[in-house]
Amino acid sequence: QVRIAEIGGGSVQTGGSLRLSCKASGFTPRVAAYLCMGWFRQAPGKEREGVAAFSYDTRLKFYGDSFDGRVTIGPEAGNTIYLEIDNLKEEDTATYVCAASRHGCSLNPAQFTDWGQGTQVTVSS
Repeated sequence: QVRIAEIGGGSVQTGGSLRLSCKASGFTPRVAAYLCMGWFRQAPGKEREGVAAFSYDTRLKFYGDSFDGRVTIGPEAGNTIYLEIDNLKEEDTATYVCAASRHGCSLNPAQFTDWGQGTQVTVSS
């Protein structure tokens, strides 16, 4: 019923930009209006890291501390959010996962109850 689906990913060159999308479906409109949508990533040898999150009701945005302004999150039509990463680095190589929180908005993965399957992003020169 509830589904979180990542769109995009793949191989990209260092220095380029990447735009991912995340589609949430199966939520009632009332629930969907208050969702917090987050992007997380996990690279080999590293812990899961919060990249960005967006709150539909407050319009607040949250970003991880290690991206130096390279990351942008925002809404698209149809209960979809985007994640844009500029000036890609090899260190951005990871599995990127989108998730939805029904209670609060942060980069704490414990707050997110609905998760996508993830999409692989590989950055190389």
